[in-house]
Amino acid sequence: MLWAGSKGGLEVRSLADGATCLGGRFPYAVPTVLRDGRQRLREMFERRAFGKSIAENSDVHFLVHHDFDRPLASRLAGSLEVTDTDDALTFEARLSQEMRGVGYVRDFLAALASGLVGGISPGFSVPEGGERVTRDSDGLLRTVMAANLVELSAVTRPAYPTAQVEARNWNPQTSLETSTMFHLSRWRL
Repeated sequence: MLWAGSKGGLEVRSLADGATCLGGRFPYAVPTVLRDGRQRLREMFERRAFGKSIAENSDVHFLVHHDFDRPLASRLAGSLEVTDTDDALTFEARLSQEMRGVGYVRDFLAALASGLVGGISPGFSVPEGGERVTRDSDGLLRTVMAANLVELSAVTRPAYPTAQVEARNWNPQTSLETSTMFHLSRWRL
């Protein structure tokens, strides 16, 4: 699974029944520099890149730092709504009063209130043909045209960790053999 990041931020609201509502967005069509330097690597998600995945109504989880052992909400549980628009992937998660009593949720909400957590990072996979890598005067640009959304996470540092970037093959696709190797080498298990 791959991760992306955005400083789009989280919106927090308390509801009358004691629940907490969290909302956020992951903007589209905004190039992000993943690595600067001699070989500059950038990435951008096209508008509605998650559209097909969202329309399929598959389960998506909202997590703390990409950790499936720290779930906050999910589509199948009815506590997460995810919407794909031209501008951004948006979501609203509802943390029940019972969830607010769970230790890691209390810790997460305290870190959020302190300003230590606030970025949004989707966990996703890219189907074959769902991306292209091009080279220009600014380096390499990976454009994600279609992706399967698995989870959204609230994170401290909303960007690909260096290990993630290094694990990928960042060569523009030029042949079937290169295309197949690129597709196989970008997965993180």
